[in-house]
Amino acid sequence: MKHFDDLETRSAEARAASLAECLPGLIAIAQKLPGHATRLAGIDSARIRSAADLAGLPVLRKSELGAAQAAHAPFGGFTTLGPHAFAHVFQSPGPIYEPGQTSRDWWRLGRFAHAAGIGPGDIVQNCFGYHLTPAGMMFENAAQAVGAAVLPAGTGQTELQVRAAKDVGCTAYVGTPDYLKVILDRADEMGVALSFTRAAVGGGALFPSLRQEYADRGIACLQCYATADLGNIAYETPAMEGMIVDEGVIVEIVRPGTGDPVPEGEVGEVVVTTLNPDYPLIRFATGDLSAVMAGASPCGRTNRRIKGWMGRADQTTKIKGMFVRPEQVAEFVARHPEVARARVIATREGEMDAMTVRVEAAGADAVALGDSVAAVMKLKGRVEIVAPGSLPNDGKVIDDQRKYE
Repeated sequence: MKHFDDLETRSAEARAASLAECLPGLIAIAQKLPGHATRLAGIDSARIRSAADLAGLPVLRKSELGAAQAAHAPFGGFTTLGPHAFAHVFQSPGPIYEPGQTSRDWWRLGRFAHAAGIGPGDIVQNCFGYHLTPAGMMFENAAQAVGAAVLPAGTGQTELQVRAAKDVGCTAYVGTPDYLKVILDRADEMGVALSFTRAAVGGGALFPSLRQEYADRGIACLQCYATADLGNIAYETPAMEGMIVDEGVIVEIVRPGTGDPVPEGEVGEVVVTTLNPDYPLIRFATGDLSAVMAGASPCGRTNRRIKGWMGRADQTTKIKGMFVRPEQVAEFVARHPEVARARVIATREGEMDAMTVRVEAAGADAVALGDSVAAVMKLKGRVEIVAPGSLPNDGKVIDDQRKYE
């Protein structure tokens, strides 16, 4: 299959040169917007030319986006256009408002649809919601980008979904991973044979057993990682070895609670910068965990790969009536150059909460570290010194092991 465009197969040098050309302008644009002005004040935009340069800028969290929208409705001062200049205004839970356009592949999900084998001649049954939230229109825009027709099905009314899929001759499904099974099972009950051969899914976990069930039915199912704010972040290809980072974003993996990039292969929080001049989000923290994979995909696409969704980075936990946050763990580590990593573990001892802090450090003073834990986290905890590299590579800095059932 041909690739979606030449950007997917360009060399690392060409990709870096493109970023060096566009990033300074993007940062300069963002600095003029109310949402970014304070965060990016004093930054020399001309010096921001790579992902490594971005690492020195502050992270933008979703909670800040919501607060900004309260002050600068509806988009928080993060868009270069007024709400009247967009094709759509969406409302996601929170509420958080997002803009949308109908220009070609505005959310960049056409790249994913193409990788999933969807194109001219296909009729896509789009089972993402069209009501207030943007997913339905995001995938409609993707289908248009690859030349496919769309049945805007939304969710619910499964018998009608089956009837429409049969009557229209839908060949591809778009929606959450599990709803396709609901449609297929109902079709079996109704004695109706459907024509789906491809599925492009998102918005939930695609479990291996479910993917295999679809494969057994002759349906090739691939998944993407996208959000309402950012559009497409990464997507699977038929190689199914991780997810390819989209060409319209820069993805960093940082230590939870910080903006500090972690080494390749280490699990951390996904932070994304969009190269979208209409809605430039700079170092937007998704709250999701992932890791960069080594090497290139055998499918021929050359951009970085990530392992996909690996859990949530917001591990804030209440221990002994006090909240312990990833930012506090990061502050504790920053105070001690001898500490490589730390992990707070919450357990129960009898009927009481207990906190243990395991630290990777050689020759550290456990008593001094314990005093520092109490100062930073406002709680006393047991400090255990462990060998460097011995803490699990799962992105957790707070591990709540208490049983609630």
